[in-house]
Amino acid sequence: MLKQSLVRLSNPSRTLATHAATAVRPKTEEPAFDVPRRWKREEVKEIFYNPLLDLAFRSASVHRQHHDPSKIQLCTLMNIKTGGCSEDCSYCSQSSRYTTATNASPLVDIEPVLKAARQAKENGSTRFCMGAAWRDLAGRKRGFERILTMVREVRGMGMEVCTTLGMLTPEQARRLKEAGLTAYNHNLDTSREYYPKVITTRSYDERLDTIAAVREAGISVCSGGILGLGETDADRIGLIWELSNLPEHPESFPVNALVPIPGTPLEKNEPVPFPTVLRTIATARIVLPKTIIRLAAGRQTLNESEQMMCFMAGANAVFTGEQMLTTPCSPWDEDKSMMNKWGLEGMESFAGRE
Repeated sequence: MLKQSLVRLSNPSRTLATHAATAVRPKTEEPAFDVPRRWKREEVKEIFYNPLLDLAFRSASVHRQHHDPSKIQLCTLMNIKTGGCSEDCSYCSQSSRYTTATNASPLVDIEPVLKAARQAKENGSTRFCMGAAWRDLAGRKRGFERILTMVREVRGMGMEVCTTLGMLTPEQARRLKEAGLTAYNHNLDTSREYYPKVITTRSYDERLDTIAAVREAGISVCSGGILGLGETDADRIGLIWELSNLPEHPESFPVNALVPIPGTPLEKNEPVPFPTVLRTIATARIVLPKTIIRLAAGRQTLNESEQMMCFMAGANAVFTGEQMLTTPCSPWDEDKSMMNKWGLEGMESFAGRE
């Protein structure tokens, strides 16, 4: 099934729903990837292990070839259905298998979501993301209809709309597209080899099947990973390599740093060192030159200078607002002050749409 889906998606000229605006920059030695490059794992490894300052300089050059380095996409994430998930993701407080401070709650009503989206837009966010703690949408017909309404209404505000709802069928992806969905988040989390040590209730190929269904429906793919799960550099390399060999590079690559949550199996994991975060971002920028790279969970652990290093090396989107799904987030006012200080501006909705 997966191979058939990927074959159907092999047309590299199909337009993405949205991507970052391309800057007009002098050509560098990096090739222009009109057709996504199929990287070899050894090539990604060689990039990853470059001396860090050299790597950051190279990634900054690639970033400026394909993006406006002064633009940062501001995104806001809302948890529309909390807890009670049947999955066993070992980092997540929303799993019903663990005893955490997160309590299960039903799918929220439509109006609170629209109110949150309006507030996010007023504060400069141009992408509004909605997450529900579900394995999939099986048996959730009424809930899915409510989410489709949310998507239509938020898109009607002129914002990009992203959802993360677990596994999707091709038909569910098609209906989300018809409602106006811009992007679908479905992270691979880590390498194929390390994945079974983190999650056992859903296979790697099932994740890739959902990504294939999303892409086939014409929705942009938002897919990245989490650093600090106990993985090695080889797994970080493997994650980037896996995404670089999709029929189309993902429109967005979220880089999450694990926020250890009491009650989860990974509660005692040590924070991932900043050089590892920077090295991952820089490698991803070179390998995925046109992809938006998003600083996601764990950004609040980085100081201002570290965040600027990430932006210089190729990150060009952040989550901003009151909180992530169940972890802290940098507030709008703080982010706007930081961006003003460093001469950064918010990216408009659908910047660079073709």
